[in-house]
Amino acid sequence: MTEAVPAITRITAIRHGETAWNVDTRIQGQLDISLNDTGYWQAEQAGKAMASESVDAIISSDLARAYETALAIAKHHGLTVQIDNGLREREFGSFQGKTFAEIEAQMPEEALLWRKRVPDFSPGGGESLLAFRERVTQCLRRLVAQYAEKHIVVVSHGGVMDIIYREATGLELQAPRTWQLGNASINRVLFNGEHFSLVGWSDTSHLNSGLDEQHA
Repeated sequence: MTEAVPAITRITAIRHGETAWNVDTRIQGQLDISLNDTGYWQAEQAGKAMASESVDAIISSDLARAYETALAIAKHHGLTVQIDNGLREREFGSFQGKTFAEIEAQMPEEALLWRKRVPDFSPGGGESLLAFRERVTQCLRRLVAQYAEKHIVVVSHGGVMDIIYREATGLELQAPRTWQLGNASINRVLFNGEHFSLVGWSDTSHLNSGLDEQHA
């Protein structure tokens, strides 16, 4: 008897383009910051890179920087961007709006817990890594159930990309991050009905084309 071939759902996960706060190393969290000029250009390049692919749905965080990036992709496919709040960035509470240096200077104890990736630590009023992972993984499993055997594009944030990478590779929450999470990077994951697996990560080759002209 032939074994059943598992149904594969393809997920292309794209981080939003650059914002002024990314440049300033300022924590955005769930504050609604738009793309800067470079970010809009990066989003356009990601859209062009995905233009020839068959895509069944595009789902985005509701925050402007992700939604604006998703729109640049969706226009090549005649699709409406769907919003899912489960794809929002981690809520960073009292860290939001501060630079890395300001957090270190003003809240050294909390900064240490953050750097150590303590799973149940939550910045004042924010989400712990445990709660964040639960939210993101529940969202992903809901989406792959809804779009089983399809190809979906998920447009979200660096923290969400981090959770996706860990889910696809089996890395624990406290493991140091050793992989890239570039703005407008294209990341590819498969879901076989039970588990996520990594296909490709942090492809930014589409951002090399025309870079000199963009910064001229």
